[in-house]
Amino acid sequence: MKTVLTIFGATGNLMHKKLALALIQLLKQKQIDDSFQIICVSRRDYTTEMYFEHLKEFVKSDIDLDVLKNNLEYVKMDIMDLNDYTMLRKKIESKSSFPYQSLFYLAVAPEFFVDIASGISNAKLIEKGNSIGRIVFEKPFGVSFGSAKEINQKLSEYFEENQIFRIDHYLGKDMIQNILVMRFANRLLENNWSSDSISQVSIDVKETEGIGNRGEYYDSSGALKDMIQSHLLQMLALVAMEEPKSLSSDDIRKEKIKVLQNTIVKTQNAVFGQYEGYLFEQKIPQDSITETFVFLKAEVSTPRWKNVPFFLTTGKKLNEKKAEIIIDFKEHSSAKKLWPNNNHTSNQLVIGISEYEGIRFQMNVKKPGLNDTVSDALLDYCHSCQKIGNNPEAYEKLLKDFIVNNSTLFTSWKEIEASWNIIDHLKKDLSNPVIYKSISDFADIISKVKRGV
Repeated sequence: MKTVLTIFGATGNLMHKKLALALIQLLKQKQIDDSFQIICVSRRDYTTEMYFEHLKEFVKSDIDLDVLKNNLEYVKMDIMDLNDYTMLRKKIESKSSFPYQSLFYLAVAPEFFVDIASGISNAKLIEKGNSIGRIVFEKPFGVSFGSAKEINQKLSEYFEENQIFRIDHYLGKDMIQNILVMRFANRLLENNWSSDSISQVSIDVKETEGIGNRGEYYDSSGALKDMIQSHLLQMLALVAMEEPKSLSSDDIRKEKIKVLQNTIVKTQNAVFGQYEGYLFEQKIPQDSITETFVFLKAEVSTPRWKNVPFFLTTGKKLNEKKAEIIIDFKEHSSAKKLWPNNNHTSNQLVIGISEYEGIRFQMNVKKPGLNDTVSDALLDYCHSCQKIGNNPEAYEKLLKDFIVNNSTLFTSWKEIEASWNIIDHLKKDLSNPVIYKSISDFADIISKVKRGV
């Protein structure tokens, strides 16, 4: 079946930085065939030739945009004009004979979701319940549970849930997908994946840069909404979920939802910070109390994770850039008795999501020689080292899955509802953030939260 993908917001940063490259790679690798058609929509008065010149200006210079020449057309549209949606329908129908699937990517701000969805529905570009018509949009999924629910209710008037795809690009990363393989394809890990063996779980997403030119958006969001509500809670759900009945999107989502619905963060176990100089960034009010750093101690109240703390950390202007999940295992009960004169390191599993992509496992071994000296050793699997040729971006995987109607790596409404309930509870009692120069400024207070002092 032929496919027509229409991208709203085709002159924005997402198209420049992610979507254009992903589409080029999918075409070059024959993941989508030459009959695949792309319609790029914006309000700018461009021809298709002028649009390609625009892309050349804003997209990386080493990207071969000519790959798109036979598959892409630019269309000027006013998203508030219903007649323009009728025009768009005629354009799409001219691209392919029936039957074909018509897909829509909303690379626009959330305040435009409902208006565009209404136009698509009224022009019968997508018919409710017919899964050959689907729509995808980016986070943020609202700014609170109330706003997210309002958007979802509006969208559900026009489309069924299985026609709505919500992107959290972290779920498209290779090592995030690897979590399920590690857990459920290795008896060694799954048999020890509980409070019987694990002492704590840490999920870190740290950045060295500030907010750049995102001041207006970021100040209305903050680290809690921008990172915790989506990326870190999704990572927590994958780590803590029970084994799904199958790898179908429905079965995986059911288990993730159970985790999120049982995740508790007490107000006293939350630390908020704002980096020094934030108030001098572009478009930031001088009295802003928006947090750029968050540390949370969470509890997953299921039998598997009884008394195991989950520590979530994210922030900007920190000392390093990395995203990783750290699983700390309890010390072996006999180690000190059998080797009383040695230092013993607790086993630790590190899942590197970005910057370092791979798996590191720390274990105890005997040193070479005549003495029974115990030391720690590191087993290292470098995932990125195994890749040959193009290193797929998360958006390549997510776009391909959207095209073939695989929703496993997309976020369901119930997951969003559960995560917003966690965030709204914290946001309600949010204290003024501590001004920081580095993460070391939080050392004492984080230590107290971890100890429950």
